Amino acid sequence: MNKELIINAAPTGVEIALLEDKKLVELHHESGNPNFSVGDLYLGRVKKLIPGLNAAFVDVGFEKDAFLHYTDLSPYIRSILKFTQQAISDKTPEGFDFTKFKNEPEIVKTGKITDVLGGKPNILVQILKEPISSKGPRLSCEISLPGRFIVLTPFNDIVAVSKKIHSSEERKRLQKIVEAIKTPNFGVIVRTAAEGKKTAELHEDLTTLVETWKNIQANLRGSQPPQKILSEQAKTTSILRDLLNESFNRIVINDRNMFADTRAYIQKIAPEKQDIVQHYHNGAPIFDHYGVTRQVKASFGKTVNLDSGVYLIIEATEALHVIDVNSGYKSSSNNQEQNALASNLEAAGEIARQLRLRDLGGIIIIDFIDMKLPENKKVVYEAMEKFMAQDRAKHTILPISKFGLMQITRQRVKPEVTISVAEDCPTCHGTGKIGASVLIIDEIEKNLQYLINHQHKGLTIRVHPIFYAYLAKGFLTSRRWKWYFQYKKWVRIKADSNYHLTEYRFFDANEEEIKL
Repeated sequence: MNKELIINAAPTGVEIALLEDKKLVELHHESGNPNFSVGDLYLGRVKKLIPGLNAAFVDVGFEKDAFLHYTDLSPYIRSILKFTQQAISDKTPEGFDFTKFKNEPEIVKTGKITDVLGGKPNILVQILKEPISSKGPRLSCEISLPGRFIVLTPFNDIVAVSKKIHSSEERKRLQKIVEAIKTPNFGVIVRTAAEGKKTAELHEDLTTLVETWKNIQANLRGSQPPQKILSEQAKTTSILRDLLNESFNRIVINDRNMFADTRAYIQKIAPEKQDIVQHYHNGAPIFDHYGVTRQVKASFGKTVNLDSGVYLIIEATEALHVIDVNSGYKSSSNNQEQNALASNLEAAGEIARQLRLRDLGGIIIIDFIDMKLPENKKVVYEAMEKFMAQDRAKHTILPISKFGLMQITRQRVKPEVTISVAEDCPTCHGTGKIGASVLIIDEIEKNLQYLINHQHKGLTIRVHPIFYAYLAKGFLTSRRWKWYFQYKKWVRIKADSNYHLTEYRFFDANEEEIKL
């Protein structure tokens, strides 16, 4: 599979399109001043405890207080509170040595939030979910710092290896390496991308993350809540960090500074792939050149059409998303069951793409075309699992029920991507109504009188053919002759079938449009 990253830098922000085999599968937008991105660390102030929910509301600077549940506190929350207070009040020149920090006892899973945060302390938190709709951010105290090959988890000494690395020998090798190089008071989760990597690469990644933690410690010194302590990397580099692999064959960027930064980042994390970064300067918009704009227009909206005639209807409600699969005019055979299976398999691939592209989260209900045979339902279920394997968001898929419905839950960490692909009608400007046609003549004559009074000569009016007939037809009786007798000037009238019914424009003797 060929992966391409197309990056469009504009004054309003950065748009990032991920293409897999030339097909758009992810679209990200990073505004010029991003706030509350997943992974950001904040020093917050506990504002209110809710014993009934076993949760707290924390002020991190958003208009609505952020939500922190007891289950997101981390077993090491007492250590985090102690560290936060110690770092804020630290007076030593280079900061205290975290490797010698003495951890506090862990909290129990079934405890109460009032026992832990009863004093409403200042607390170091990480954004777990961005603000969505009217809700504030969701927080976690299980702090983690992701690198390319490992994830650093302060306050514990556990080493865990990704279960997606299937070889038990490789998992043991990685466990042994990390246990040998890691520093005290830091836990490490070894990512799938670490498979086959050498000790030096893992050590470099670990060293970088330990330095990041030292920066957090330094940023906490003298801080007052609410305050951002550390920003997650820019969306571009975070995507590269998580996705970059052998199948990535091109990264194209239209901004020279971002091109240089990205190339330097790639050179740092994967020197052998630095040549895949290209600077685009061909004049035409980069998204137009690589077909991203066309795919966006075709992929968003209520109805999504597939090549074979199958189409999807995607509806969003407050509680869930509903996707209806329709066969359209697809009929590859006379066997209805086989037609339903073929349509559902094609739809499954597109639905998996749509979930990533729109970043739909929560509960998704899919109404597939009815199939009678259980083995066919199983085929569609297995196909959906295969298509969703590329999705980085956590998800759960249930088999097709007897009603022909498939249920999916997908992790929601930020607002879904919504793009309006409809364009305003040039005639009504989106209102659904146009001006009364009988008044258009009055409007034209009023503008004509204004232009003649201001000494415009050689005037031409372009109008729709129907209006042309009304204005120009008839010797000595038409509106044009009436204007000639009134102003002693001949006004040319031209018909243009590209104009809508009530559209008209004035041009001067040089055929340049006169803006009114």
